Amino acid sequence: MAPADSLPEGALWCAVPVYNNRETVRDVVARCRAVVPRVVVVDDGSTDADLTALLADLDVAVLRHPANRGKGAAILTAARFVEAQGGVFMVTVDADGQHFPEEIRRFLPLLDESDPAIIIGCRDFDTPNVPNASRFGRAFANFWLLVETGVTVGDCQSGFRAYPVRYLNRLPFKGARYDFEAEVLARAAWAGLALRCVAISVHYPKPEERVSSFRPFLDNLRLTRIHSMLVGRRLLPWPHPRLVPKPPAIDWALLRHPGRMLRLLLKENATPAGLALAAGVGMFLAVLPILFAHTAVILYVAVRFNLNKIVSLNVQHLAMPPLMPALCIELGYYFRHGRWLTDISYATIFEQFPSRLFEWLLGSLLVAPLAGALVAVVVYAAAVTLQRARRGDAG
Repeated sequence: MAPADSLPEGALWCAVPVYNNRETVRDVVARCRAVVPRVVVVDDGSTDADLTALLADLDVAVLRHPANRGKGAAILTAARFVEAQGGVFMVTVDADGQHFPEEIRRFLPLLDESDPAIIIGCRDFDTPNVPNASRFGRAFANFWLLVETGVTVGDCQSGFRAYPVRYLNRLPFKGARYDFEAEVLARAAWAGLALRCVAISVHYPKPEERVSSFRPFLDNLRLTRIHSMLVGRRLLPWPHPRLVPKPPAIDWALLRHPGRMLRLLLKENATPAGLALAAGVGMFLAVLPILFAHTAVILYVAVRFNLNKIVSLNVQHLAMPPLMPALCIELGYYFRHGRWLTDISYATIFEQFPSRLFEWLLGSLLVAPLAGALVAVVVYAAAVTLQRARRGDAG
């Protein structure tokens, strides 16, 4: 029995976005076709081959963009086509040979119409020739997804994914190239879809044999833009449109049981990365000169970003006056005048308060990110140590 037979007839498709992958695309598509009977190839303006002719004998659908529009645009073209054909799920496989199409089988047990989710293939980097840029890029992307959604995912940059096309086609997007793959995860999480991972293998050719359409400057600029936009949107107070109903956010009955509520809050986003992010953000905001409003601002940001509220609120005590404000004012005064403020008096503090407030702001621009990063590192290290100790005790 073929692996896809466990799903309804026509429910599963495989999509292969292609841009100038003449040397590998035929093998990838043939192997996809051996696992999934329905395959759509989107030629995103390739100039190195006529894909319709190259794949003519493989019994796959070939769609073409007259000009290169980006990987995200190719994926959305495939998704609209798949839904029009009555498809429910679409597994995307890169055409460069990095993925093993046979591992589509690993996605199948996680495909469930009643529980819409994007399934992400988490690459095993314990393999030869993995570029350092890919390792850094994955960690960087995972961090920003955590900031934007509060969701921890093992490999945000993997292009080997399974999408529920009905939901994918109803999400709004700004990015159309590599930035799409970052944006789609954030918007899907906001819309109520789950993000799940499945372990996959990966093949990286030797550097001299590697072909990539990733343009470091332009594509990193696009990624910076999309992450800035997503973080900014997350900070806005109005809710995100949802495609999947949201369970009640608060069980008001817990108000009668403060002990249970406290335990629930302590467990909120309590992974080492989640705790570190909560502590770092709380410390960053606590250092800024947000007079008489630190608690309110920190709580608002913690709620918007699904941070651990207990950690975010309590870490601000490390920045209580007078030490941290004095440090920021001294630095700000030095930035303005080239010397330290040594005349500490009623006149220099209270009568010249607007100047001191400006210097506090100037100094905090350096101190706040450094203090936030330091606290985040310490909390992460402590959380990982405790986690390992608990596992050791359990073992």
